[in-house]
Amino acid sequence: MRYFEEFFSNRIFFIVLFAWLLSCVIKGIIEWIRNKKINWGRFFGPGGMPSSHSTIVACLATCVGMSEGFDTALFVVCCALALIVMYDASGIRRAAGEQAKMINMIVEAWEEKDPVLKDEKLKELLGHTPLEVLGGAVLGVFVALVSGVFLGL
Repeated sequence: MRYFEEFFSNRIFFIVLFAWLLSCVIKGIIEWIRNKKINWGRFFGPGGMPSSHSTIVACLATCVGMSEGFDTALFVVCCALALIVMYDASGIRRAAGEQAKMINMIVEAWEEKDPVLKDEKLKELLGHTPLEVLGGAVLGVFVALVSGVFLGL
């Protein structure tokens, strides 16, 4: 039973969770402003501004630094994780999305010649632009700093 008490008293977990939810809400609102309609899938789906993945890892690294110290091995591990996630979001996953776009175009052209071929389209919006990753990282650090001040990390 002590495990539940420890889990629910973990401030860093709930700060990171709040940062993630905030980034998802912001992403949905930005999409709503751009397209003048609500797309519920954009709130929690991949891609878009800000990167929720970047928000989570930047918030985590900042919270750990504030809580455990910026000179600890744990902070370095969190920073390494953050860099890997942000690199993946803006590089590898984005490239996979571009490849999916090309594959979908090929399948569409093929379907015009052979209507029997009816596959589902691949997801094209998988990654983030560098600006979306930066926006997520800034949001994560901001949430951590503000939360740290009010919650005393």
